Amino acid sequence: MAKIAFILLCHKDPAAVVEQATRLTATGDCISIHYDKSADPAGFREIQSQLADNPNVVLVKRRVKCGWGEWSLVEATLRAVRAALDAFPKATHFYMLSGDCMPIKTSEYIQEFLAEQDADFIESHDFFESDWIKTGMKEDRLIYRHFVNERGRKDLFYRLYNLQKRFGISREIPKDIQVHIGSQWWCLRRPTMEKLMELVRERRDLVRFFKFTWIPDETFFQTLIRLVVPAEEIESRTLTFLMFTDYGMPLVFYNDHYDMLINQNFLFARKISPEADELKARLGDLYAAKGVSFEISDEGPGLFKFVTERGRISRRYGNRFWEVETTLGRDRELMIVVCKKWHVAKRVLAKIKQVTNVPAVEFLFQEEDTELPDLGGIQSTVAKRHRHRRALLRMMFDYFQTNRMIICMDPQGLELLKDFYADRSTTRALEIQCSYSDDYLKGHAARIGLAGESTPKDTFERILPTIRRGIDDESDAIRDARFENYHYIREQDEFDDFLDPLQAFLSVSQDQARDIAATPHMFAD
Repeated sequence: MAKIAFILLCHKDPAAVVEQATRLTATGDCISIHYDKSADPAGFREIQSQLADNPNVVLVKRRVKCGWGEWSLVEATLRAVRAALDAFPKATHFYMLSGDCMPIKTSEYIQEFLAEQDADFIESHDFFESDWIKTGMKEDRLIYRHFVNERGRKDLFYRLYNLQKRFGISREIPKDIQVHIGSQWWCLRRPTMEKLMELVRERRDLVRFFKFTWIPDETFFQTLIRLVVPAEEIESRTLTFLMFTDYGMPLVFYNDHYDMLINQNFLFARKISPEADELKARLGDLYAAKGVSFEISDEGPGLFKFVTERGRISRRYGNRFWEVETTLGRDRELMIVVCKKWHVAKRVLAKIKQVTNVPAVEFLFQEEDTELPDLGGIQSTVAKRHRHRRALLRMMFDYFQTNRMIICMDPQGLELLKDFYADRSTTRALEIQCSYSDDYLKGHAARIGLAGESTPKDTFERILPTIRRGIDDESDAIRDARFENYHYIREQDEFDDFLDPLQAFLSVSQDQARDIAATPHMFAD
């Protein structure tokens, strides 16, 4: 019988980590957990406390701060593997998991399946010959050095990348390797893992090379395994069931996917929605069951491909990923800065981001060129952002790997506010009410197409009261909606009057609120 050491990288929801570790170790397997060092330290202490008496759990003590697409994810994996090798000498297999993976077979089935297979399961496709990378950067992932996190420091990432391209500062791929690529969700035998770790110790040149590639968790293990295991012992596929939409986004599984999931020719599934409580409970019960047989139909990928390619009546495609997402997520908090003067909101937002380090995005529902990550096309136009507003924000929460996010909104977006306040997430808003000079209102009239450079002065004088009244009406309509957790600061208020609304809106200390309230030239035109 196989004995599995699960390798778990996680960064949030310590209660779910404890639940997952308890479930996986209850049937005799073990788990090595790396909890992101950049996450809340209280979460790591909770995991330590709850799992302290479980001999089948080891926690990585020298943790690293992890970032998507960077070497830190590989380093965290290596540390978790070393801890597992040392703590669990009887483990026969090492299975890489994420926090939103769940078993879709019984523990009994999984252990027997692995015991019968004399192979390592890891997607390992030729980097250049395969079509594993559908869009975006390919060879440039390898031949240029990537020093910073693309998501956290996007401007600097692409500035350094473009400078290298401009001046021809490229590098060669090590001569004795053929780079391979694939999913990071692998299952490797103990002898293979021991050889890999020995190779890592001996070939520091390979480590240095991959350390500055982009998204090395998709290439590092997938390449190195070819140096330690004969090709005939490598099953180039993952045992974790995951599917991607035609826009490259992972498909999320919900309560009604249970029957489909357990019939797939896989052992685990990813991504299980955090809100799919019924699905998680049923899969948890299944894992501990005995004597269950499975009729493998394996129709999942084919069915999904059919739906997305054929589409429906009068539509070229079936529903996109974002068209079936209907909530931001129960545990998420959306904070909205509402202000008619966009430059004022942007100043305050920049200061809030500096003080709190909460991800923040400017007027994404009003401004076409707002800087947004590539989310598969859903972000491409303001119209599309409006149409798929909740799904867009949900994907942005996932992109930033956060449960708190701030956006800016014009007061005319009352319908957007109503929609977000109706969601199961927590929504908070801070309206910044400004004073409006005649010069500002003239500029505003020009921006919205009511006037131009040649508009006569008397025409301006006639329309300015109407424009001012329209701005007041927008604010009054919001006030009449009586939203909870809706706060105000006004330009004419005293400095100390800003503190309580800022504290309540952001859940920050008074010192932090004071720092934000002192934003230089906050209301200046």
